[in-house]
Amino acid sequence: MSIFDSIILGTIQGLTEFLPISSSGHLIIARDLFGWHGSSDLSFDAILQLATGIALVVYFRKDIWRLIKTFFAMISKKTVEQKDKIMIWAIIIGTIPAVILGLFLQKYMETIFRSAILVSFVLIIGSVVMYLAEKFSKKDRQLSVWKGIGIGFFQCLSLVPGFSRSGATISGGLLFGLNREDAARFSFLLSIPIILGSGIKQLLSVVKSGTFSNDWLNIFSGSITSFIFGIIAIIFLMKFLKNNSLKVFIWYRVILAVVVLIILL
Repeated sequence: MSIFDSIILGTIQGLTEFLPISSSGHLIIARDLFGWHGSSDLSFDAILQLATGIALVVYFRKDIWRLIKTFFAMISKKTVEQKDKIMIWAIIIGTIPAVILGLFLQKYMETIFRSAILVSFVLIIGSVVMYLAEKFSKKDRQLSVWKGIGIGFFQCLSLVPGFSRSGATISGGLLFGLNREDAARFSFLLSIPIILGSGIKQLLSVVKSGTFSNDWLNIFSGSITSFIFGIIAIIFLMKFLKNNSLKVFIWYRVILAVVVLIILL
C-alpha cells in the first residue's frame, strides 16, 4: 500500500469504529473494491483499531481514572460509589464472552469472515437488530452487572464483520433499558479491553515477525489518521444520541449493503 492508501484506511477505521456501521466491514469492503489486499491485512487493521482504542482512552480518561481508583479502593475494602462498582464488574465480566468467542473464531476471522459479500448480509442483519432495539427499548433503567453481562454477549455479535461493536452493544443496552447516551457510554467503556487487547497482541506479533519492517511509515500515517477521526466520531456520536435515534445509521447500513451487493454480485 501507499501512504495515501494507509491514510484512507485510517480515516475509514477512525470514522466507522464508533459509529454503529462496522469499521471492520467498511475496511473489508474498501479492500475488495480497491484491490488493497495482502497477507497482513488483518494485522494492519488491528493496529488501526488500536489507534482508535487509544482515542477511546483519551476521550474517556476521566471515567477510566475514576474507575481505576474505585477498583483499588474496592481491593482495599474502602467505601465506593455503588454505580462505579457496578460499572467495573459489568465491564470485567461483560468482556469475558467476547474474549472466549474471539479466540475460538480467530481462524475464521482471518479467512472466511473477510468477504465483502458476507459483510453486506451481516450489515442488513445488524440493521434489523438495531431496529428491534429501538422499537422495543425501555428507557431510563439503571445498569446492573447482569445487564452488563447481557450486553457483553451482544458484543460477541461484532466478531462477525459488518455487525458493528457499537451497533451491537448499544442495541443490547437499549433492550436492557438504558437510554441511548448511557448505552453508548457503556458500549465504549466495554469495548476498551477488547480493542486494546487485540491491537496490542497484533502489534507485538508484527514487531516480532518483522511483517511491516519496511512499512512503518504506512502504519504511522494510518494510525494517526485513525486516532484523529476516532476522536471526532466519538464526540459526534455522544452528542448525536442525546436527541436522535439510530434510524439514520440503520438506513445507511441497508443502502450500503444493497449497493455493494449490486456491484460485487
